[in-house]
Amino acid sequence: QVQLVESGGGLVQTGGSLRLSCAASGTWFSINVMGYYRQAPGKQRELVAVIPSGGTTTYADSVKGRFTITRDNTKNTVSLQMDSLKPDDTAVYYCYCNVEKSVVGGRRTYSYWGQGTQVTVSS
Repeated sequence: QVQLVESGGGLVQTGGSLRLSCAASGTWFSINVMGYYRQAPGKQRELVAVIPSGGTTTYADSVKGRFTITRDNTKNTVSLQMDSLKPDDTAVYYCYCNVEKSVVGGRRTYSYWGQGTQVTVSS
């Protein structure tokens, strides 16, 4: 099993900053992707930013230039620095990871989610 423990979040005014962090624990062959999704009330969960083990990070258009995702492969952590926050950024933010595990006959990928952390941006 894989567990994702999130920290950060809270209430901030428009234009402010917050930092989210997430630590993965458990067993795996490799962590392919780590990142964050968010879900606002009445809306579907959407990608915010993801960072693969190798390759280019992906950001939602709405956060490009304001959010920065980083990953520490030695600690199995991912962080999301959120600057110039807007009321539209208000949502529950979920940490996500996709890992590869060894199974009988080969390998298989699994996806896991954190418990979610509330981010509220006041106008």
